[in-house]
Amino acid sequence: MQELDEKYYNRLQEIAGAIQESPTLAQYMEEEEDELYNELRQQFEPYLSELHHLVAAEAPLQLVTFEKYLLNELFEGLYLPRVLGYAALRGEISDQYRYVRPNDHFKDVLIAICNSPQFEQLKKRIGQTIQVGFALSSDIWITNLLSLVDNKRVRAFLAAQKSDRFRDVRDRQELYTRYARQLRNEMYFSADFPTQLGEMKANFSALRQFLLKRFEAGGDNSSLHAQIQGFLNNELFFNTEEYMEMLAMYGNYMDMDAPTRELVSKHFERERKSFPEFAEKFLRFLLYMHRTNGISSTNDERMSTIVSKTGIDKISDYYRIADKIHSLGYVHQDAIEAVQDFYSTHEGLSVESECLRYLILNYFNRLINGLTERDYADYFELNKIFGLYMRIFDNQQFNQSMEKYSMTYVNKLLKKYTDKRSRDYQDIKKFVSHNFVEYGFLKDKEVVEMFKTRRKRKKAE
Repeated sequence: MQELDEKYYNRLQEIAGAIQESPTLAQYMEEEEDELYNELRQQFEPYLSELHHLVAAEAPLQLVTFEKYLLNELFEGLYLPRVLGYAALRGEISDQYRYVRPNDHFKDVLIAICNSPQFEQLKKRIGQTIQVGFALSSDIWITNLLSLVDNKRVRAFLAAQKSDRFRDVRDRQELYTRYARQLRNEMYFSADFPTQLGEMKANFSALRQFLLKRFEAGGDNSSLHAQIQGFLNNELFFNTEEYMEMLAMYGNYMDMDAPTRELVSKHFERERKSFPEFAEKFLRFLLYMHRTNGISSTNDERMSTIVSKTGIDKISDYYRIADKIHSLGYVHQDAIEAVQDFYSTHEGLSVESECLRYLILNYFNRLINGLTERDYADYFELNKIFGLYMRIFDNQQFNQSMEKYSMTYVNKLLKKYTDKRSRDYQDIKKFVSHNFVEYGFLKDKEVVEMFKTRRKRKKAE
C-alpha cells in the first residue's frame, strides 16, 4: 500500500472542507431529513467519484490509502457505500468462492459505516454488499466482526445480512457474479508488490489478479513500470514460477523503451536456461492468459521482441510461426502452409499447438465482432479460410469455438433479414444449409428447423 500523492491528498482536503462548510450539511444536522442527506450526496459524491477514478487510473497502488482517508468523519460517510463495494470485490477469492485471506479493508470500511452518525442513511445502500462480503467470509470472521459493533440495533442489521443459503458454493458463485457484473466497467483493483520471497509466495495470486484486471481494462499503466521492474530485478524471486508469470504479463501487455526491453530479454533468457521446464510452464501460462484476458497479435508481437528465437524449443517454435502469421496475415497461402507444416511436426495436444489454435481463433473472433449484418458476403468468403484451419487442426474444442462464433453471427443476420423471399435471406439459408452441415455445426434437421416458417395462430373470433 503506497502513500497518497500530495496532489490527491490536497484535493481530498478541499472536498472535506467544502462538505463541512456546506449549508446543506448544516441544515441536515439540524433537521436530519433524508432529502437533505441525499442532496448532500448529489452535491459532493461526484467529486469524490471523479477523484477516486483519477487515482485508480494514474496511481492504482494508492487506492486503498485513498479509501482509508474517506473513513474520516469530515466526509460524513459520503461515497462509503461504493467504497465498500470495491473492497468486497477486491478481495481475492478461491474456486470455492471464499476469500483466500481475511478481507481486512472490507472490515475497516464496514466498521466505519457502522460507527458513522449517518448510519441510518448509509444502511439503505449497503445491504447487498454486506451479503456478498459475508457470503465470501468465514463464520468465525463474521462473528469477530460483529463483536466489534457495540450498538445492538446496528449489530442486528449486520446479522440479518448473513444467510445460510450461501453455504452452497453455487449460490455464492451466482451472488458474486451477479454483484460483480454491476461494477464490471469500474477500475477498483489494487495490490502490493512484494520485496521478500515469503511475502511474494503468499500474495502473488492477488498481485496477478490485479495486473490482469488492469491489462484487461486498458488505459494508462505507466505508473506500474517501476514496481514491475523492481520485482524482476529482485534476485530473491529468480527461478520461481511467479517470476516467469511476471515476465509473461509484462512482456505481453506493456510497452517498453529499448533499454527496458533489452533488460527484460536478458531476464527472460536467463530464466529460460536455468528454470526447469520453463518453456512448458511459460506456454501454459500463455494459454491461461488467452482464456482470461485474451492475447492479441499486438501482445504476441510485443512478446516476440523479447524472446530469442534462435534456439530449438517450444517457445522458439511458437513465436516463429506466430511471427509469420502476424506478418503475412492468416489468409495468406504461405501462412496456411506454415501452419500445416508446424502442425505436422508437433502433437495436436501439445501446449504450443494449443497456443497456435488460440491465435487463429482470436483472429476469427475479431473478424466476427467487426462485421455488420451487411458484411455477410465477407463472412462467407473468409469462412472458407477458417474451414481450412478446421481441417488442419482437426480439434473438437477449436471446432466448437468456431461454431459458437459462427452461430452468434448467423443469428444476428436472421434478426435483420426476415423477408424469406429476399435474396439476402436466401443467400444466408443456402450458405448455412451447405457449410454448417459440412463443418458439423448443424445437422440437416436442425437447419430445417432454423429456417422453418412459423405459422401464426389465428385470433379467436
